[in-house]
Amino acid sequence: MQTRSSGNTQGIDVSRYQGTIDWAKVKVSGMTFLFIKATEGQTYTDPNFQENVTGALAAGMLVGTYHFFRATTTDGAKVEAAHYANTLQKVGGAKALQLPPVMDYENNPGNLSKAQINTVAKAFLTELQRLTGVKPIIYTGNSFAGNFDTTLSSYDLWIARYSNTRVPDDQPAWKRWTFWQYTDSGKVNGISGNVDMNEFQGSAAELRARYATATPKPPEPSEPTNPTNPTEPPKGGEPMTAEEKAAFDALKSQVDKLQARQQMEVPVWAKAAVDAALAYDTKNPLFSIDSGASYDFYRFITVMYRRGLFKK
Repeated sequence: MQTRSSGNTQGIDVSRYQGTIDWAKVKVSGMTFLFIKATEGQTYTDPNFQENVTGALAAGMLVGTYHFFRATTTDGAKVEAAHYANTLQKVGGAKALQLPPVMDYENNPGNLSKAQINTVAKAFLTELQRLTGVKPIIYTGNSFAGNFDTTLSSYDLWIARYSNTRVPDDQPAWKRWTFWQYTDSGKVNGISGNVDMNEFQGSAAELRARYATATPKPPEPSEPTNPTNPTEPPKGGEPMTAEEKAAFDALKSQVDKLQARQQMEVPVWAKAAVDAALAYDTKNPLFSIDSGASYDFYRFITVMYRRGLFKK
């Protein structure tokens, strides 16, 4: 396979083992992208998953996630895919992120044959793409990659080989890597201890372009539209006219629809907007976030805040 290049963009991958991360420092240190552990097997979810996704997105990084694969049957593979896809909904779904989801398949606990390894891998990948609408990436080690056949060649390869001198070996399914995890003992500002270091096969612009179609950024929410076309909610504390009440009800209906989707805690980048919206009119609050709200909801409130909707 190809060597590393000085023009290639750099990234990391993390899990709970990295503890609390200062994502602003990570971004400033030169890291452009990262993959965050989401799930493992049929039930496990990394406890730092949502916090890491929220922090990395707020810092302006290109974010992807990965699932540690354990299945030994096709049925088990589909259950794992569903667990991963459901967990991704907590951050708005796979399409809310800039990089595709990843199948991390690096060992063989069930002592499967190569044919069986490919069968369960394809079951997981196919089901995950069906559930998320995004074609996944395969992560594996340099040695384990030899188990995969050419039917998996269409999936981008993220390969682990820890070496400063040896490139990953050519494999039956791949002759080039898309991402290379080249060490597990990297040091990055904002992270205590070691962290896995990765390299993409091109520039940051090429990385964005490669997955722009597969994982489109959610569209910027537009202002609510209704027959009265309100530009702002009624002023806090003042009695509503019939026209203001109609405008308020129309806006609240749109907010309720967004909030009812898969819920997550308030992201760092949305906190100022949420606080301003809640403080605008305490007698007639637009919403309550006691149980969290959806990613799209937070984006909507943030856009409204930036347009001055909640200024008194």
